[in-house]
Amino acid sequence: MKEINIFSLTGMFAENKDTAAKLRKEVIDIAIENGEKIIIDFKKVDSSTQSFIHALISNSFQKLGENALEIFEFKNCSHSVKTLIRAVINYSLE
Repeated sequence: MKEINIFSLTGMFAENKDTAAKLRKEVIDIAIENGEKIIIDFKKVDSSTQSFIHALISNSFQKLGENALEIFEFKNCSHSVKTLIRAVINYSLE
């Protein structure tokens, strides 16, 4: 199991899509290849941009489809972060 603390990388506002893309390539994609579950913890993160969430998870959901729902867990999400995650997952699965 791989746990990722977003606050330690972004602070209270997760906005840098390059940081998210790097995290996806260097941590998330490798964890998926190794068959690990991924916990993304948004503790202390008040908000995010949709582009950050998209760069972080969209590729995985597009590749894995609904199976990605079994791999990812999102913890300590504010209402606005939850809303963005749901939106990205929904359009990534379409």
